[in-house]
Amino acid sequence: FGAVILVPTIESSLPLVDRIAAEHVELAIDDAEGFLSRMRNAGAVFLGRHTPEAIGDYVGGSNHVLPTARSARFSSGLSVLDFVKRTSILKLGPEQLRILAPAAIALAKAEGLDAHGRSVAIRLNM
Repeated sequence: FGAVILVPTIESSLPLVDRIAAEHVELAIDDAEGFLSRMRNAGAVFLGRHTPEAIGDYVGGSNHVLPTARSARFSSGLSVLDFVKRTSILKLGPEQLRILAPAAIALAKAEGLDAHGRSVAIRLNM
């Protein structure tokens, strides 16, 4: 599905471009890089009049596995990062725990996870 949407100025299209969060966006305009720097949501962007989407899809090296159905608002195209295992690591000292504990306890209580709240409170008394 495609669409032609007329706007009074290129600048006025920016909120709409971000709202649509298209799989492909072709910026066949002057200062495409400047416009791109203000965009937030697109699966893939093709800059300038000499960069058609088909080049990116077939031979240009950009990814062809892209977010569809406006999901570019919260996700990205497939990349090597999707095949990298990451582990989150967190370490607090006593002072950092004292500062963060009240918020953690309140959130645990709001979620009905009493044991989570107690696990924080117990450590405050260590």
